[in-house]
Amino acid sequence: MTLLGLGRSQARSSAARLASQKPLSLAANLKHASAPAMSRYSSSSTNSGGIGNGPMYEGQSAMPHLPVPALEQTLKKYLRSTVPHQTKESLAKTEQAVQSALSGDDAKLVQTLQQRLEHRATNEGRESWLSEWWNDAAYMAYRDPVVPYVSYFYSHKDDKTRRTGPKRAAGLLKAFLAFRRLLETEQLAPEKGKAGPLCMRSYKWMFNANRIPEMPSDTAVKYDWKANNHLVVLRNGHFYEFDLVHNGQELSEAEIESQLQTILADSASSKPAAQPVGALSSNNRDKWTESRKALAALPGNQQALERIDSSVIVVCLDETAPHSIESTAWGLWCGDGKNRFYDKQQIIAFANGKSGFMGEHSMMDGTPTLRLNDFALQALEAGKIDLGSSKRTDLPAPKQITFSTDKNVEAKIAESIGDFESLMGRHDLAVLDFQGYGKGAIKKFKCSPDAWVQMVIQLAYFKMYGKPCPTYESAQTRKFKWGRTETIRSASVESKAFCEAMESHSATDAERFEKFQAAVKQHLGYASAAADGQGVDRHLFGLKKLLKEGEKVPAIYEDAAYAASSTWKLSTSQISSEVFSCWGFGEVTPEGFGCAYAIKENSLTFTLTSLKLGAADLKHYINEAAVELRDLHLRLQQNDAPKSKA
Repeated sequence: MTLLGLGRSQARSSAARLASQKPLSLAANLKHASAPAMSRYSSSSTNSGGIGNGPMYEGQSAMPHLPVPALEQTLKKYLRSTVPHQTKESLAKTEQAVQSALSGDDAKLVQTLQQRLEHRATNEGRESWLSEWWNDAAYMAYRDPVVPYVSYFYSHKDDKTRRTGPKRAAGLLKAFLAFRRLLETEQLAPEKGKAGPLCMRSYKWMFNANRIPEMPSDTAVKYDWKANNHLVVLRNGHFYEFDLVHNGQELSEAEIESQLQTILADSASSKPAAQPVGALSSNNRDKWTESRKALAALPGNQQALERIDSSVIVVCLDETAPHSIESTAWGLWCGDGKNRFYDKQQIIAFANGKSGFMGEHSMMDGTPTLRLNDFALQALEAGKIDLGSSKRTDLPAPKQITFSTDKNVEAKIAESIGDFESLMGRHDLAVLDFQGYGKGAIKKFKCSPDAWVQMVIQLAYFKMYGKPCPTYESAQTRKFKWGRTETIRSASVESKAFCEAMESHSATDAERFEKFQAAVKQHLGYASAAADGQGVDRHLFGLKKLLKEGEKVPAIYEDAAYAASSTWKLSTSQISSEVFSCWGFGEVTPEGFGCAYAIKENSLTFTLTSLKLGAADLKHYINEAAVELRDLHLRLQQNDAPKSKA
């Protein structure tokens, strides 16, 4: 999911299994430390921070390294992926460029690049040939604002027993803290795929971590969890903090709720902050870098920033009370830009108890935070979280974190607010909560649910524009050390033929079904290869990175199809949870849509975003396509059914 393939994982969480465990208590002898211990990550080192020895890391050291695909395989697969988007004339140029790389003028250099990449993968002591490059290019060096272009959100299903922001946030925090304890003590069960364990190294960045804006690339900082048990809360742009452990005992749900209510009752929080410092984090990363430096240079501000950076997590208590699925999604996706700190993982709770989660994407893809949220919501609903019963009266009151500002910083805050409002004002969002059918029905049609939904999306776009477009779907590669994502190029020769048949008045249902099956087969084959590290995009990226100064850029990279075929006009990803209302992220090109979807047992959910290209229109066509694909299968079933005798 974002920018150049930011990872939106398809993998399922094991939250349901975790939620079935006995109640979890976090009472422990944890004392607040005055100086936060921390470790720093930069994209220049794959091996930043080792892995532990607990059950969570079982099988990690034996995981295979990400492979380097065969050159001819990648080039031929790449060429075929461009066909649906090309004219005969442009395709001929791409064929020439690929042939040049295989056996023509560029062949010697491209073979040299392949050898360099293979050497990097096997002989230089690193555990992933891709990780350092990709973390930098796709995340840390990416300069556009993280909202809307990188971060993502989950919208939680309502909790009828927690109808206020403080009560909802308190319950979520108790569940999050239970998960944190398992994670930080390495007792969390490792995720496993069909082939074995998945890489768990990104989990360490879930709590007590922060993205730091720097030029030319950001860094990430992880703080000692035992030394930092304070929570940071945002209300009306004001920052507060309080400890989640008092006298060695974790606060109960009631105590956390009381502390949050104290913040709401504070006279300062009742009015919007005159200088909402959090707005600075909404800006372009270079601007935020300069703003943070200017802010930190003023008295007391460096310490204030460290309190935020080192906190367990940030809770945003919003004054708004959205009711519709779309207004809630909008509030979670961006909010007002002032009551947020976008460099941290954030719980967002609205006045009416609706809630969600905003994921800071740089160090983790969607699967770990899906697991966290899925676990929290399911475990709370099942009564499997020890909420505590204490109602102590000696808890230290929450402290306001204050910042000094000068005219320079105040001008930067005003600029950030203006830039954010202008940017989000150019966006639209639409949510389709399709109740016609879900995973159960799709499986009865003997089809992969993900491939089915991808064909629905392809057909919807075709209906809207009369042609296919380059489509990104994320495949996770966490079966490999430091694995993150690879691109599934969902638009194919076969999917185009399927869409044409569905829109043709002369095609028969049998012909449509035949082309649908071919498109699904192609999609599943590509998806499987991508998950095995045999995709196109990361390999071509790696080869190009190894060009040396003075070496001629191979024609394949200069050909117009190279950029065009990876301009993802549809950036899609699946995160499926029965306890989410929806989830979403932004588009990755001004000409395209973000399309986050969930496949539930009896429903499908799509969240569509764009620069006002018509998210509501695409929503309409997805609904239409989903109905038509189901009806096609029902008609065929009916025709195949034994006819009753008169």
